[in-house]
Amino acid sequence: MILPLEFLQRSKASDFPDPHEYEAWQFRNLKLLEAGLLVHPLIPLSKSDIDAQTLREIISRAYDKSLQNGKNLESMQELCSAVKSLAGRSLGGSSDECHWADGFPFNLHIYQMLVEACFDSENGTVVDEIDEVMGLLKKTWVILGINQMLHNLCFTWALFNHFVTSDQVDIELLSAAENQLNVVVKDAKNAEDPDYCDVLISILSSITGWTEKRLLAYHETFNASNIVSMQGIVTIGVSAAKILLEDISQKHPGKRKQKTDVVRGKIETYIRSSLHTAFAQRMDEADLKRSSRNPVPVLAILAKDISDLASKEKNIYSPILKKWHPLASGVAVTTLHSCFGNELKQFMVGRTKFTPDTAQVLNAADKLEKNLVNIAVEDFLDSDDGGKSLIRQMPPYEAENAIAALVKGWMKERVDKLKEWVDQSLQQETWNPKANRQSFAPSSMEMLRMVDEILDAFFQLPISMHSTLVSDLTAGLDGILQYYVSKAKACHGTQSTATPQLPHLTRCDVGSKLFKKKEKPHALLNRGSQVGSSAGKSEGCDLSELCVQINTLHYIQTEVENLKKKAKKCLRNSELSQDGNGTTDGMNIRFELSQASCQDGIRQLCDATAHKVVFSYLSHVLLDMLYVGGAASNRVEPLLRELHSTLGVISGIMRNEPRDHLITALMKASFDGFLLVLLAGGPTRAFTLQDAQIIENDFRALRGLYLANGDGLPHELVDKASSEVKSVLPLLRTDTESLIQRFKQAITERQGSPTKSSFPKPPRVPAQWSANDPNTILRVLCYRYDEAATKFLKKTYKFPKKL
Repeated sequence: MILPLEFLQRSKASDFPDPHEYEAWQFRNLKLLEAGLLVHPLIPLSKSDIDAQTLREIISRAYDKSLQNGKNLESMQELCSAVKSLAGRSLGGSSDECHWADGFPFNLHIYQMLVEACFDSENGTVVDEIDEVMGLLKKTWVILGINQMLHNLCFTWALFNHFVTSDQVDIELLSAAENQLNVVVKDAKNAEDPDYCDVLISILSSITGWTEKRLLAYHETFNASNIVSMQGIVTIGVSAAKILLEDISQKHPGKRKQKTDVVRGKIETYIRSSLHTAFAQRMDEADLKRSSRNPVPVLAILAKDISDLASKEKNIYSPILKKWHPLASGVAVTTLHSCFGNELKQFMVGRTKFTPDTAQVLNAADKLEKNLVNIAVEDFLDSDDGGKSLIRQMPPYEAENAIAALVKGWMKERVDKLKEWVDQSLQQETWNPKANRQSFAPSSMEMLRMVDEILDAFFQLPISMHSTLVSDLTAGLDGILQYYVSKAKACHGTQSTATPQLPHLTRCDVGSKLFKKKEKPHALLNRGSQVGSSAGKSEGCDLSELCVQINTLHYIQTEVENLKKKAKKCLRNSELSQDGNGTTDGMNIRFELSQASCQDGIRQLCDATAHKVVFSYLSHVLLDMLYVGGAASNRVEPLLRELHSTLGVISGIMRNEPRDHLITALMKASFDGFLLVLLAGGPTRAFTLQDAQIIENDFRALRGLYLANGDGLPHELVDKASSEVKSVLPLLRTDTESLIQRFKQAITERQGSPTKSSFPKPPRVPAQWSANDPNTILRVLCYRYDEAATKFLKKTYKFPKKL
């Protein structure tokens, strides 16, 4: 039966309340005949087919004038003849079947309309009588040329379409579409009909387009209210994509790929696209969150938001996507890591100085990266290669290295400025003992204050790596303190620059008038000493300035210990505030260079000061006066008075430990000067055996000055310093012949047997004056006012009487 033709033959205008409605109904049936027999016939028409031309003319006339009803009418008979002739054509020749609705794709359009009977017209759900409706639908298959595969495809599309039009809330429709698509997947494997394949591609392309539009931004599409639908939509989208791939692979064998790779590739595309979109949205939101009330840098806000986004991805979306991609979380965090990394690189361009904003961003980046890496590591445990391929996509931010570099630059800038300040301040420093009550340089106090401020500023920096960088800071500050100390002590010379050079040896002229009473003392003084002394003070700092410098070095040495303690305390507090575990012992906090430099500088300054005082400031009473013209005439009392005055100056300026250091050095220098007068005093000095007691008494008085009746230096220290003088004094009371024999024995033991004519000359400067040293004995002989000594020296060494 050709239904449209039957309708046209049996229906009359009187059956319709409105003539226009009858005409429209009649026109619809003609359009059905046109579509099924002329536009989409089962068997293609030839251009010369007369029945086809007749049917076209009838339909064309019907546009202008409605078709007259009645079987006996000529126009209706003409229509029936043409329609039956066209519908009666078949592929096998003669057939009783009518093919008026089984041409492609006309049949599918009709069937799709019939399939709508499976759904409730009001709410779009599947009707309760679905089995009965399906039974009726199957009866149309013969008329429409539908088979099971086409039915499965059409019903899949209907289920999916109704889910979409129901605002994607009917999960039963989605589940039914998912199950029906699984049937289509099986059908597609055996599909050979090109028409079926075309429809398959068309429908699946529509499904794929819809699903991908939502899955490429699934963070926007799915939330807590509809997350249950995500798995079904992913399943449908992936299944459709797999079928399309198989079809493309059949037509283009060169494009064949493993299904697993394609599915994973799809999921990766969904993840990366959705997270790129979500990242961009978080960027915009971070800009809006920053304000004058919330001056946190945008990237710091963004890092926190991205960390939350990663957690949301891990807990909500990744468990669903893991069904198709075992490393879904890993793909997500590598994407977020890359997105934030690109922003971080742009942020750091041109930033060479440490700022709180930079530190805040880098700290936030470091925290974010650790969070992302932790999520990735958990995900990689299930992978075959340990996630190496994804790990390579996460080049580290190196935020800690960047912070360290900026902080080191911050340190260097301050240390360099401090060094410039030290240079300027030391040029202006007067070393005035009245500058403050403690009698140390104001510049040292200011420098230590600045060092203290730098330490405070460092521990207030918003970083989490104070323990790592504090050693670099303390090393820089240690270097500055050492620099200050070295510059401070450099301008005052050393012990060697203050100590006079020993003169060449001469012998006494026993026949001279050195000891004649008529020669006045000032005439003897004008001859000068052989040790190159000069009366009065030398150029450079006076004693009080030197004392201030020693005080200053001791003050710095003491304060460096306090700095070290403070740095360790600040470090522990910093760690407690960060992780609650302040266990750092501060072993990497050292000020070794400055402490050693202070200790060495105090020693050097004490020695240099002591030698300046003895050999320069007091040369007029030591080198130029003591024992000149005879031991009894110019004794030690003037020297003692000057030394006593000097000790008063020292005690008035210095306190405690540095004072004792300087007085000890002064004691040693005065003992050295005393020996220098005895052993290198020049031609204005000569001693007899009787002078030995005077000299011993004078030295006892010199020792007593430093002992100060028990209020001065310890006995042990004075005894140790005077041991060299005590070892030489017995030579002064030894007779000349014994001295000569003792000298010969000593020189033989030291330098071998002498020749017949002379003895080898001992070294000019001994390591230490000693009663067994040939040089020491020889010098005693040189200053012995004795005929035998003079003859021995003239014969053995041809020493002159004067320089």
